Amino acid sequence: MLSVAELLSRELGQKQEYVENVIALIDEGNTIPFIARYRKEMHGAMDDTTLRNLETRLSYLRNLQTRRDEVKKSIENQGKLTRELSAAIDGAATMAEVEDLYRPYKPKRRTRGSVAREKGLEPLAATIFAQDGTDPAVLAAGYVNEELGVATIEEALAGASDIIAEDLSDDAAIRKSLRELMMRKAQLTCKADDADTDSVYRLYYDFAVPLPRLLDHQILAINRGEKEGFLKPVITLPGNEGAALVCRAALKPTTHVSAFVRAAAEDAYSRLILPSLQRELRAEYIDRANKGAIRNFALNLKPLLMQPPVKGFVTMGLDPGYRNGCKVAVVDPTGRVLDTAVVYPTFSERKKQEAITALSGLMRRHGVRHIAIGNGTASRETEAMTVEMLRNFPDAGYAIVNEAGASVYSASPLAAEEFPDFDVNLRSAVSIARRLQDPLAELVKIDPKAIGVGQYQHDCPQKELDIALGAVVEDCVNAVGVDVNTASRSLLQQVSGLNATTAKNIVAYREENGPFTSRTQLKKVPKLGPKAFEQSAGFLRVPESKEVLDNTGVHPESYAAAREMLKIFGLGRGDDLSVLSDKLREYGTAEAAAVCGVGEPTLIDIARELSKPGRDPRDELPQPILRKDVMEIKDLKPGMELTGTVRNVIDFGVFVDIGVHQDGLVHISQVANRRLRHPSEAVQVGDVVSVVVLEVDEKRHRISLSMKQAKQN
Repeated sequence: MLSVAELLSRELGQKQEYVENVIALIDEGNTIPFIARYRKEMHGAMDDTTLRNLETRLSYLRNLQTRRDEVKKSIENQGKLTRELSAAIDGAATMAEVEDLYRPYKPKRRTRGSVAREKGLEPLAATIFAQDGTDPAVLAAGYVNEELGVATIEEALAGASDIIAEDLSDDAAIRKSLRELMMRKAQLTCKADDADTDSVYRLYYDFAVPLPRLLDHQILAINRGEKEGFLKPVITLPGNEGAALVCRAALKPTTHVSAFVRAAAEDAYSRLILPSLQRELRAEYIDRANKGAIRNFALNLKPLLMQPPVKGFVTMGLDPGYRNGCKVAVVDPTGRVLDTAVVYPTFSERKKQEAITALSGLMRRHGVRHIAIGNGTASRETEAMTVEMLRNFPDAGYAIVNEAGASVYSASPLAAEEFPDFDVNLRSAVSIARRLQDPLAELVKIDPKAIGVGQYQHDCPQKELDIALGAVVEDCVNAVGVDVNTASRSLLQQVSGLNATTAKNIVAYREENGPFTSRTQLKKVPKLGPKAFEQSAGFLRVPESKEVLDNTGVHPESYAAAREMLKIFGLGRGDDLSVLSDKLREYGTAEAAAVCGVGEPTLIDIARELSKPGRDPRDELPQPILRKDVMEIKDLKPGMELTGTVRNVIDFGVFVDIGVHQDGLVHISQVANRRLRHPSEAVQVGDVVSVVVLEVDEKRHRISLSMKQAKQN
């Protein structure tokens, strides 16, 4: 049997040595971001996604081995564990295979078969199943015993049939063959609970599709429709191939085929095996769809968190509303609140002009250059007012910001702690402004599920969803790095090696002692021990430090190597270090690494970091679109070419914000001029794309777009 490391090596296409190293690093308590960034020599520079997959599969395989051991111990305690059965359990590649092998030995509730065994009919069933040509009725005559509850021959035969059917249903080989058959030829059929009741699930009121062609979003939609009482789905296997498979396994190839055993086999199939496999396969496909939805959410979340920040400008956040007015917050380039207000532009024309006057005063007083408008209720009217106001501010622009989760944050204990004197609604305005300035720093304060870039995420297993999304947040925060003197507690606790307690202690320490002036000072923070320092130090930036390396992604353990490299090239403080990577290539990376005492990947990373101290990888991405005009859905005409921002990528297409308060849908068939398995192969959340309007349905607020018909930049 292959070891866990050998299996993972084959599955991931990585050297076994690297896989073994990663397993050891994980077992030692190292985080995935730390392993990915600072232990590249040990794993061949796998990226964080590959390492996360390795970690997930490692956990599954270890749980599988634990279950194998539990099953073998249970069977051994019954005195029924044979060498062949033990080998079969050890060779089972999935939990389902292990459970199939365990099924005959698993303690059961009372069944028709167990009741028949209690009546002493097991020997009769075994004799009949031997199929030696003897009439079953003749054999059954010797088992009539009223004291045991077998009053007639018919009752004895019925009990024997139940035992045979149950034994067949517990046969692992039969179940495996039938499962494989159903995976190939079964189909999911769906009917309406009430065909006269209209709903969003009408597409599935008379629906049938073979399992191999069943798509994840169809599974999730049907599952939700069933929960809400609109749909009745079932997995079916057309024809009699399933029953025939069980009969072939049960019947001996003799001249006189036993009609009794055939009937028992057909009963086993229809009453026991088929319903069981229907439930198993349904659960398996729902699990697959849930995993796909979680993977899709994580895929969308990463580029959303990594959207380029709009740095260095005073920003006004507008949280639109009708009855409670439009909440306003002005924040400086660091996110500090300068001013707040509430205006009522939707009440009347006079109120709108008063709002423009008030907001214009704030614009001039604080030098506002950017306006972030939440995309919720009354967003369209607020945008129109903003466009009218910006005619007097030619240097300013606005952007529509996805405000999903802003209300969740504003009502949270974290927001109350951050802004104890602010109304809940004003906190939302601050959050909207900061989302434009630094999406990552603001969005980490919100439960990722509330951000809304997935599909059916609220139907998914919440524990698995939390783990997957938490991993994405952690990877993004550590890829960017964190300023230890300005980061919020929410941001700090996402740093490798830190948790809620150590993050809180860092904030408390700097409030009491002033800004950190070196990385080594972090060792003085309560409960931040050597392991936490090792895992976190490279991701924490200290701009105020006299040591330039403290403001880079170079880990303290590599400072000596960094200084040695600068010495090789005769470079020092004040010199132009942007040429460092070029000099390293000219000198020879392998030779320089040998002199510096580190691996080549580490030295390459050090050179890249020193070339651009304080580098933010998000700055290299396309900037958000800032607008100065406004459009409405009625302005759209088929054939128009527009520029928009990708808001969500799901199984069947891409939603694009084209500035009309209703995202348009690019169906997967219109994303690219090639066949795509998933739209994420071509675009991701945050991408700026060109689209052509195909169709506009004002009444239903639906816009169909095409990317492949547009001239992409």
